[in-house]
Amino acid sequence: MKMKIFSVVPLFLLMNLPVFAAETIENIYTEAITYHVDGQRLIGFLAYDKSNTSQRPGILVVHEWQGINDYAKKRARDLAKEGYVAFALDMYGDGKEIPLSEAEIMANKVGSDYALIKKRFNAALDVLNNAKYTDKTKTAAIGYCFGGGVVLNMARMGTDIDGVVGFHSSINTGLTAQKGDIKTRILAIQGDADPAAPEEKQKAFIKEMKESGADFSYIIFGNLPAHNFTNPAGKTYYADEANMAWASMLVFFDSIFK
Repeated sequence: MKMKIFSVVPLFLLMNLPVFAAETIENIYTEAITYHVDGQRLIGFLAYDKSNTSQRPGILVVHEWQGINDYAKKRARDLAKEGYVAFALDMYGDGKEIPLSEAEIMANKVGSDYALIKKRFNAALDVLNNAKYTDKTKTAAIGYCFGGGVVLNMARMGTDIDGVVGFHSSINTGLTAQKGDIKTRILAIQGDADPAAPEEKQKAFIKEMKESGADFSYIIFGNLPAHNFTNPAGKTYYADEANMAWASMLVFFDSIFK
């Protein structure tokens, strides 16, 4: 069934959905994992609940434009608490967070190199699939800002995972899906007044998704004049919308993994 949904969501509609998992940090196993692509060292962050010995879906987490930071690692731990195996990948190299002054240049450089994105994403997917408890038949990816653009571009390039979720993504990247290109389900979530994705870009994204035949949902929070609204460390954090976006992702995963 195709889902082609464009919605402006007021705050009260999703309040009955679950939000963050209860803290069970003592059961969460984490590990820094080094892997390589074309000689470049990459260092990702694996997390899973060690009290659960069953196979479970695996989720990749793609970081914001400053690189693999504490927030990406927190989201990997959050996903582990929800019962997934999570791997926060490294798109830039050496597992480091870069200064804000360098972020735009690095994001543009890496984000426009689609062959590089594909190699590094797939290398991280191999790490995830080889993790102890990952069910290789059930995988997805989430991304924030720059990382949202990465997961959407992987969808455009035909990644064969079950789903991708982009939070306040770079939705227009110069790569446009053609009919039949997209093989995974998509959930994209943004604010209606996102300065990085103004109305004309949002309309272009919807048009692209429809014309490509993508199975997609697009949630837009009304009266949200911010780009990065999900990171508590940021200056434009909106707690209610951040919680609802996370809850929407969990519902999406329940749907694709059922």
